[in-house]
Amino acid sequence: MKHVFTIACLTACLAGPVQAEKLSLNDLSSYMTELGTVETTFTQINSDGSLSTGKLAIQRPGRMRFEYDPPNLALVIAGGGQLAIFDPVSNEPPEQYPLSQTPLNLILQRNVDFNRSEMVVSHFGDDTATRIVAQDPDHPELGTIELVFSPEPVELRQWVITNEGGDQTTVILGALEDRDSLSSFLFNIPYVIEERLK
Repeated sequence: MKHVFTIACLTACLAGPVQAEKLSLNDLSSYMTELGTVETTFTQINSDGSLSTGKLAIQRPGRMRFEYDPPNLALVIAGGGQLAIFDPVSNEPPEQYPLSQTPLNLILQRNVDFNRSEMVVSHFGDDTATRIVAQDPDHPELGTIELVFSPEPVELRQWVITNEGGDQTTVILGALEDRDSLSSFLFNIPYVIEERLK
């Protein structure tokens, strides 16, 4: 057995350096489509270089919740086809945008297909990480989202959103922890607005 191992090693060395492999778009599409309900921590690097941390909940399709740690205490919710940004120091209603007009929609859709024509504008990596830069093929002016995946097992580790103005926001994820379910109220924007007005 020892000799077999030695011969295998010598064969690999003589064959030259191993070509580093990136994950295929098919594998990444399947992973994102099958990703269900998870929670994790996150670190956010804003376009001005400032840092924020907090907890993230994802309930695909269509739902996401960022709860920021003190002293920030901001809240961002995707749900009901909307993206709402709550300002903790304002009594005004949250800023709301159609989720379909944000790059996050690309990973919150029920079926993620990175093979869709003109959706992925860049796809590169090696055996340590695979990166893709994706856009809405119908609305490339809305910006892009760069996704970073680790291999074996495949896991989403980071994304970078670049808006139409060129500003970038990076979100670095902790380990994703599967959940059987999460309360629907966490992603119910009208409910959260009402609770905050009490």
